[in-house]
Amino acid sequence: MSDTAQLIKEKLDIAEFIRQYVPLVPAGKNFKGNCPFHKEKTPSFMVSPERGSWHCFGCNIGGDIISFLMKYENIEFIEALKILGEKAGVDVRTKGAMEERRYAVLYDIHRVATDFFKSNLYSDSPLAESARKYLKERGLNNETLELFEIGLSLNYSDALNKHLLKAGFSRSDIERSGLVIKTERGTYWDRFRHRIIFPIHNHFGKVVAFTGRVMPETENDPNVTGIASAKYVNSPETQIYNKSRLLFGLCFAKAAIRDTQSVILVEGQMDLLMVKQDGVQNVVAVSGTALTGEHLANLRKLTDTIVIAFDRDSAGMAATERAIDIAGGLDFSVYVIAPQMFFSEHPEISSSKDPADIARTVPGVFVKIASKPEPAMKYYFRAYFSEAERNNPQGLKRNIRTILSKIKMIQSPVERSQWLGEFSKVSGISEASLNEELAIMPSLNTFAAATPNIQAVKNVENIQKLSRQAAITERLFILALASEECKNRFSLCAPYFSAEYGPLVKAFLGEESSPSVRITAVLDELSMKAGLVSGEQKELLEEFDDLSKQLRGEHFKKQVELIRSRIRNAEVSGDEAALSEALRDFDRASKELYNG
Repeated sequence: MSDTAQLIKEKLDIAEFIRQYVPLVPAGKNFKGNCPFHKEKTPSFMVSPERGSWHCFGCNIGGDIISFLMKYENIEFIEALKILGEKAGVDVRTKGAMEERRYAVLYDIHRVATDFFKSNLYSDSPLAESARKYLKERGLNNETLELFEIGLSLNYSDALNKHLLKAGFSRSDIERSGLVIKTERGTYWDRFRHRIIFPIHNHFGKVVAFTGRVMPETENDPNVTGIASAKYVNSPETQIYNKSRLLFGLCFAKAAIRDTQSVILVEGQMDLLMVKQDGVQNVVAVSGTALTGEHLANLRKLTDTIVIAFDRDSAGMAATERAIDIAGGLDFSVYVIAPQMFFSEHPEISSSKDPADIARTVPGVFVKIASKPEPAMKYYFRAYFSEAERNNPQGLKRNIRTILSKIKMIQSPVERSQWLGEFSKVSGISEASLNEELAIMPSLNTFAAATPNIQAVKNVENIQKLSRQAAITERLFILALASEECKNRFSLCAPYFSAEYGPLVKAFLGEESSPSVRITAVLDELSMKAGLVSGEQKELLEEFDDLSKQLRGEHFKKQVELIRSRIRNAEVSGDEAALSEALRDFDRASKELYNG
């Protein structure tokens, strides 16, 4: 592999390559520009074609063309090598030929399917005409439809299946793609029928999945039932698609996110399409699942500032609160759009329920709204301490504690103190009293922070993982308290909680007859937060399952790392029995991690 990497570096001009990402100007034999990895006014990022290297004197990091792509795109070595190999015309073989083909054919199937759906949309059939009319009424122009490769699935049971077979793909590969469903009778049906199709591109622009929206004439038809009646149908997860990691539109937004050092997060495809068309380029959307920590971890590599722009209904508000909590746990600076600030200037948007409505109603105004978001804590002040809430004695104490719990989650002591002062002004309660209340309030983070090994952590990424772990843990408890179905599944994820949460898990499951005062207080606070959860049971259960999957993955990642350490120690000591046992354990843990 080292020979392959060297050949690629010899074939590619590092300055020409990096120039695609960073504006460079000559500096003698070298080139210089502003570092893409930290904010700076004076260029300290240098590229040397002669040495085939780059270095930033501001953040003191550097490397070759491969390490640049790895850091810029947040990808692994092998993935960077394959991308550069494709540009250099060098064949990079990283897996066996059979496994390599299994991945490649899925990409090919999705490309052929995308082109098929696009051709359907631009045909002269009545169905295509109806779909184009709907998209135009929703405000989408031809440029947006082309950029995102919007298409149309036909109103036949197996139109795509037949097209893919005719294109030469095998039945088994088509089934693996998730684009067809095998029935109990052994026949194959298209997953997407009679729907407007939104391709989902991975972070490098390849189509890996689809979302299908029901046609408007079918949406309210009482004779249409089952999967055909669902407003949206999404691709299942496959070898090339992980919905808990992939964000819709990120491949089109990465450059703008880096340029603006912020990202706008919306709830669905239509919101993203309309907002981007309206002029906001640094926008991404969650697609096919609830927001996860893995989604935000991808964004955290690009920026530390996130603006939440979810729907204005009760479900959207609940999703906003959850997004704020998860993003805060990853140490983002979190903001929320505040369209109400523009109602007096644009009264026609006061009834708009989502960003797409705003962009369609008054073109250009969402750009202004996105440029003046409010900090997340101010959003909480409005939501929980409005004039109506202040006049409700029963809910007042609960809401005060809710806001204080949000302040307690802020990692920076300086920022925490600042918002406590702001809340004192809003509530009329002295800072001293609020501080007293804050001091006695329990927090799940205190369980993790109490362990000496975690207190000693200096690495920023590890601290962020700790906060994310605590955020996932808290949300799982809250969902289990809010939903009986989630509670029934709680025992399945309990084995994967960190050891320090053991007493809390036992108390929650009723295995501890006399829990401590501290644990009782934590459960009381979690119950209070659970009372604020809203949403359909199906959505809550899906979110619970997604978070459980993440928690399980983190557990086995840790196991794999511990076993790797055992393997190294056994190799050094020459203990063959211990090495064999460690290798068997590694194989089991790896299978659990990648197949579970």
